[in-house]
Formats: sequence, structure tokens, C-alpha cells
Amino acid sequence: MSDVVLVTGAGGCLGAWCVRHLIEDGYGVVAFDISRDDRRLRELLGADALVSVRFVQGDLTDAEALQKALERHEVSWIIHLAALQVPFCRADPPLGARVNVEGSVRVFEAARAARIRHLAYASSIAVYGPASDYDATMVDDGMPKRPRTVYGMTKVANELTAGVYWHDHGVSSVALRPYTVYGVGRDQGLTSEPSLAMAAVARGADAHVSFGGRMQFQWASDVARQFIAAATTPSDGAKVFDLGGPVVDVLEIASIIERIRPGRRVSVGDARLPFAEAFDDSALRREASTVYETPLEEGVRRSIEHYERLFAM
Repeated sequence: MSDVVLVTGAGGCLGAWCVRHLIEDGYGVVAFDISRDDRRLRELLGADALVSVRFVQGDLTDAEALQKALERHEVSWIIHLAALQVPFCRADPPLGARVNVEGSVRVFEAARAARIRHLAYASSIAVYGPASDYDATMVDDGMPKRPRTVYGMTKVANELTAGVYWHDHGVSSVALRPYTVYGVGRDQGLTSEPSLAMAAVARGADAHVSFGGRMQFQWASDVARQFIAAATTPSDGAKVFDLGGPVVDVLEIASIIERIRPGRRVSVGDARLPFAEAFDDSALRREASTVYETPLEEGVRRSIEHYERLFAM
């Protein structure tokens, strides 16, 4: 009997990609989400694969629901991705704190009670401050955490929570801090606009990305595979790793999209995101047996082709 992995936030972009790759790898999957919306899962999984997923609709802050899901489905591993993103935390900070911080505490507590000794969860480069807070272009984990958003603040709290559960209860964890995740399913959040541009071009329309500047782009498929490896490879401690990759200007992303689908126009605005342009992933490279990094142009092309197949259905 294969190990069972519970994915919180399974209906989100990374959650849906994790579900897809877990099924491909032969795991049993429990999809835990407060929403009944399975649109992203349907975009990424065929009908046969979707039938094999065990769905649990539940609220992260409901300790009983989490505990029952872990016990009823004999869960071996947890990938905790559920959270309210930057715009939603900004619109309702108390709700953002409740879902992101209290919800994460509930996940760790449920894991402890179910004797699950290791899990992976999503942090974010939003734990850092803007580029102006740092002297170096490349930011590493030793630099101060100075979040400028409620979302970033909640991620700092979650990293501290993980440390407490390791020291007090021996529950180890690995957190990954993605930057600009792109690909099918990435349709909300501060950095979703490049993915929305890929979708627009796949429909035959022009597109606009409101922000420019240099940053690191990570294909959602790769990030999901990194989370799966982090969740299913036990280790000591409460470890946190920045995801890295080549630093690319948003103008280059626009150029790649236009090159893949000639005749389409992708414009780029003057706004800048409140983050440094690059984060050092050398710690992850020392720790992980594999760092998943599909070349940018290949990831963009595969994303556009996937969108085109969806729109043709």
C-alpha cells in the first residue's frame, strides 16, 4: 500500500501541481481545502487521476477536521500550502493572520497528535524586505527578515512556529520560499500576472504585465516537485530554504512569450515589486539531492501549450 500524503490548499496552484505529481509518483493523496472549487485540479489532472484523489473539505483552523483527516486516511506525510495571499491579507489582516498563522499552528499540532514526525510547508521570500533594505543584490538567509506585508509577517511567524515544534515536540520540517511562480493554475496573487499573460496569449489575445524589473522565476511544476521531495525526505530540525534560479527581467519574459507565439504583444509596466531581485539557494543545493529547475523558455512554452489545450476543450 502506497504512502498517503495530505496536501492542504490542494485547490491552489502549487497544491494542484503537488497532487498531480504525487499521483504520477504513486502516492495516495488527500486533498484538504476549504473550497469546493476543483478547477485547477481539473486543469492539471485527467478524469481518471482526479477520481483517485480523496477530497476533504475543511477549515485549517478546525483542529478536529484536520485530525480526523490525518487519522481516517492514515496519512504518512503532509505538504502544507494553504494560505491567504498578499492581496487577501491586505484586505483583511485579522483573517489573514487567522488562516496563515493559526492555521499553520493547527497543522503542526495535528501532525504532532497523529505522530507524523516530519512535514513540508510553504513560506515565501516575502519574509524579506525590499531591495533598499539590503546592500547586496543577492539576498541570503542570514540577512534580516523585514516583511512589508501582512502576508510576509505571517510567514515569519510560521517559520518561528516550526522551530518551536521541533524543539518542544521533535516534529521536523522543511519550508521553501518561492519567488515568482508561474504556470497553469497561477491565476491569483501579487506575482500571477506573467502567468495570466501566458494564458491570454494562448487565447489569441495580447497581454499586459503591470510590473517590471529583475527577479527569479520558478515553474510551478518544479516548485511542486521540490515540496514533495521536502515532505517525503525526513530530516532533523526546522529548516528553511530560499528557492533561486536565474535572475530575469520581466521584459525578457514578455519577449519569450512573444517569440513562442509570434504576432502576440505583451507589454510591461513601470511598477516594481517590493522585493530584492535575487535570493541565494545555495543552502537548498547543499541539502537537496535534486533541485528542480526547468529552463525558463521551456517552462513558458509548456505552460502556453497547456493553456491552449485547455482552451481547445
